[in-house]
Amino acid sequence: MYRKEIKVMDCTVRDGGLMNKWQFSDEFVRAVYKACLEAGIDYMEIGYKSSESAFSRDEVGPWKFCDDKDLRRVIGDNNTPLKISAMADIGRIDPQDIPPAKDSVIDMIRVACYSHQVDKAVALAEYCIDQGYETCINLMAVSKVNEMDLDQALEDIGKCRVPTVYIVDSFGSMYSENIQHLVQKYRKAFPDKTLGIHAHNNMQMAMANTVTAIIEDVNMLDATLLGMGRGAGNCPVEILIAFLKNPKYRLLPLIDVIQEHIHPLQKDIKWGYHIPYLITGALNEHPRSALKWMDSEQGEDFVAFMKSMHDYELLE
Repeated sequence: MYRKEIKVMDCTVRDGGLMNKWQFSDEFVRAVYKACLEAGIDYMEIGYKSSESAFSRDEVGPWKFCDDKDLRRVIGDNNTPLKISAMADIGRIDPQDIPPAKDSVIDMIRVACYSHQVDKAVALAEYCIDQGYETCINLMAVSKVNEMDLDQALEDIGKCRVPTVYIVDSFGSMYSENIQHLVQKYRKAFPDKTLGIHAHNNMQMAMANTVTAIIEDVNMLDATLLGMGRGAGNCPVEILIAFLKNPKYRLLPLIDVIQEHIHPLQKDIKWGYHIPYLITGALNEHPRSALKWMDSEQGEDFVAFMKSMHDYELLE
C-alpha cells in the first residue's frame, strides 16, 4: 500500500485525552512526541485549542488548550519534520485565542464541526489560513446526517479555501461500504481537495475502514497508539504503520512507547473493545451513554445497558 502522498497523523494525546480530561504528564506527552518523531509520523495532534471561557483548568489538563508556553516546555520549538496539529471545536474557541502561526509551535489547526455548523467552521478555518496555518475541516457525526443536509454541507465546504476535509466515523458505526460511499460523495463535491479519514473502533472496523479509504485514494490518515481514544478508541497507529510498508516509517519506536507509557494506562482508562461501546456503535449512537454506564456500579451488566438503549430491539 505504499503511496508517497499518504500522511499519517497520530491523535493519541488529543483523542485519548477525552478519556482522562487531558490530564497527561509532561513526560507522557514528550514520550509520544519523541516516538512519533523517531517513527517518521507526519503529524502529531497534541490536543485542542480551546478558550478558557469554555473550560476550567481546574477540570482539564493543559492539552485542552495547547498554549505555546506548555508546548515549548514539553517539545521545545519543534524544529523537526514532525508537524504539530491542534483541533478547534466550533463553539469552544474564540478566534482571538489563536495566535499567528509565526508565533506558535502549532503547524495545523483542524476545525471540527457538525453539519449545521459548516458556515462557522469555514469562517474559522479560513481565519486560520490567514493566520498562516495549514487547515482541515473535520465534519463529525456524518452517520447521523441525512443525504440532503450532507450534500448541502459539502457544497458549502467545496466553495471554501480549506484544502483538506476529513470523513469522520464519530460513533464507530460504519462499515467499508459506508466509507466508500462517503469518499465518492466527498470527492465529487470537491475533486481538488485532499481527503482524510478519522475512524472510531466501536464495531472493530477502524482499521478496515481506513484501508478502504486508502484504496479510495484518501491520503490523510488518523490513528492512535494502541488505539487509545474516546470510548472504543481509534485505528491503532502501529497496525497502520505495519500495513503501509512505507520505508519512511519505523515501527519499533511506536512499540517502545506503547510498552513504556500507553499499555500501563489501560489499568486506569477503559478504552478499547468493551460491549457497551459495541452496542452504541451498532445503534449508531454517541458513546457518551456507554462511557457513563461503564463508570457506574452496573458497568459489567451489559444486558441491562443494551435494554436501556432506545431501539435496542434492533439488535435482538
